[in-house]
Parts: sequence; structure tokens; C-alpha cells
Amino acid sequence: MLRDSVRRFALKELVPNLPRWEDEGVIPREVHRLTAEAGLLGVGFPQDVGGCGGSPIDAFIVAEEIILAGGSSGLVAALFTHGIGLPHIVASGDPLLIDRVVRPVLAGERIVSLGVTEPGGGSDVAGLRTRAVRDGDHYVVTGSKLYITSATRADFITTAVRTGDEGGGGISLLVIDTSLPGVTVSPPLRKMGWQCSDTAEVAFDAVRVPAEYLVGAENSGFLQIMVQFAAERLSLAVSAYATAQRCLDLSIAWVRERETFGRPLVSRQLVQHQLADMAREVDVARTYTRAVTEDWLAGRDVLMRVAMAKNTAVVACERVVDRAVQLHGGMGYMREAEVERHYRDSRILGIGGGTTEIMNEVVAKLLLAQSRSQP
Repeated sequence: MLRDSVRRFALKELVPNLPRWEDEGVIPREVHRLTAEAGLLGVGFPQDVGGCGGSPIDAFIVAEEIILAGGSSGLVAALFTHGIGLPHIVASGDPLLIDRVVRPVLAGERIVSLGVTEPGGGSDVAGLRTRAVRDGDHYVVTGSKLYITSATRADFITTAVRTGDEGGGGISLLVIDTSLPGVTVSPPLRKMGWQCSDTAEVAFDAVRVPAEYLVGAENSGFLQIMVQFAAERLSLAVSAYATAQRCLDLSIAWVRERETFGRPLVSRQLVQHQLADMAREVDVARTYTRAVTEDWLAGRDVLMRVAMAKNTAVVACERVVDRAVQLHGGMGYMREAEVERHYRDSRILGIGGGTTEIMNEVVAKLLLAQSRSQP
């Protein structure tokens, strides 16, 4: 029922407008409100904080079905940025932040971003430099963030700041209202893909943020970020295998219609074998990601396997979208072809949420640690 509901909504409200949003480089704010009214924006968030209930699996289903209906990973990133901007706040249980930030965001009235990456570093969260100094009932924030999704539209940014000493132990999370004096958001950055998802640099020049907007305890931000990384990485894995499945579906339809030398492409063994390989890679990525997700929700230690799931899905996506473009021939290189958009969009999936190389670092570190503990 959830899949059917998402597909109907996507086909009516999202997919027909996506080309225009891609050209304009942004999704209108009212789309968030429409998605909330459809009962989809708050899926995966508890009802007592303004969400629709359900588990992270339900939220993954929403993202997956939007892509399978003809949407895109960029559309999902822009419309559901709160999936990475709100969980820390919800987990803190802070009544003030839930009322002022969480509820209006889940109602589609406000937009929240997550601000971690900085101009001087991406995956090195423990090395961030944006500093927040306590001054009475406020924190004074100075620094900058880069590549922040939905920043040009965001009302709030859940921001990682340094409140203590160097290293992960000195990091906190502050929710910063973008209307505060001293907050400057750049024009949308020009990107290879995710054209409908606005991305920007955000600068903080002695911004006075009320201390009551601190998320959790001071200097607990690094742990909060690490805890939520699993959800973000699994969601990117879902976007990757869903994109691959969509490109496989489009390719099957294309080769059935396209004729060369008097025969449909699908009649050729070479094409059939390519489709078989594409289907295998999609299914392996989907099956493994879902298995890791279930173990994660069961409370098992899946840090290494989450990294493996993300990389597995990203590689499958890269290979499948590349073959999809090739099977479409010249049409696959045209902007009017949906597979062309997926080809560009898919490139970010091995960068965002922790690069492929960082994921391999995580796997190698944990793998070698386990091997040393065994006889």
C-alpha cells in the first residue's frame, strides 16, 4: 500500500515537473508541503514529533519507489534532506527543538539541512574548524560549510561546530537559523548532476545562536554524527540500487522497441547477456543492502557491513547506468533520455555520505581488527 501510494503521488506531482525543476536548479518549497499532505514527508519519523510513523525501512521504500516511478536520486536528496538534518534532534528528545524545528519541517512548512563538510575537509569530521564559543546564553559561531544540500532554501541547518579541544571529543551540534545576522548562503553551486537539488556554501560570521539550540550535550556531536551515518549511508545505497533498477527497466523497454538491421535489439545474444549482468548486479546490491538494514534495525554491529553495502550498491549503479546509456546508443547521450540524467546523478553516490575510499578504509580497519582477535 505504501509503494502504491508513493507511486501515485510521484507520477502525479513529481515526475511530470522534474524536467522543469532540473532546468531551474531547485525544487519549489510548496512541494514539501504537498508531500507532507500526502502523508509521505514524515514517513520513518515518530508520530509524537509530527511524523507519520513507520521505520527507516518505510522511509527507504518511499525513496526507492520515487526513483522507480521515474524520479531521481537528486529529487530524493532535495525533498528529503530532513532525513539527515532531523534525526539527531529527534534522538535528543529536546521539546523546544522538536516544537520549533522538527514539527514544522515534517509539516512541510520549513526546510532543514545538515552542515558538516567544510572547505578544508570532507570525511574528516573530527578535524572540522567551524568554532562556537559560549557567550552567556548564546554561542558565537564563526566558520563555513561547503556542499550543503538544500542550503539555499533551508530555514535551519543542523551544524557541526567545535566547542572544545581538537579531535572528535570537542564537537557539538547546533541548529542555526539561517535568518540570523551573520549567516551568508552562496548562490547554488553548479554541479555535474543532482540539478534539481540546490547545493551551496554557508558562511558564519560571528553568528549569535541561542544556547537552547544545542542538540544534546556539549561536545557530544561527533558521536551523534557517527550514529546517524549508518542511516545516511544505507539510504544512499538504496538510491544507488533503485537507480540501477530504473535504468535496467528503461533499457529493457528500449531494446524491445529499438530495431537495428531489421531485428529488435533484444533478439541479440550480446544484448541479452548485458541485461542479465545488469539484473544480477542490481539484485545482489538490493538483497545485500536490505539484509544489512534489517540487521542494523535489530541492533547488531553492522558498521563494516554498512560500508560494504554502500560500496556494493554504488559499484552496481555505476556499471548498470553506464551499460544503460550504451544500450540506448546516441539517444542515451541526449538530455531528453532519462538514463542520461541517471548517469550524471549516479556519480555523486560514491562521494556523498563518505567516499568509496573512506568506506574501504572503514572495512579494512574493522576487518584487520577482527582478524587480530582470532587465533
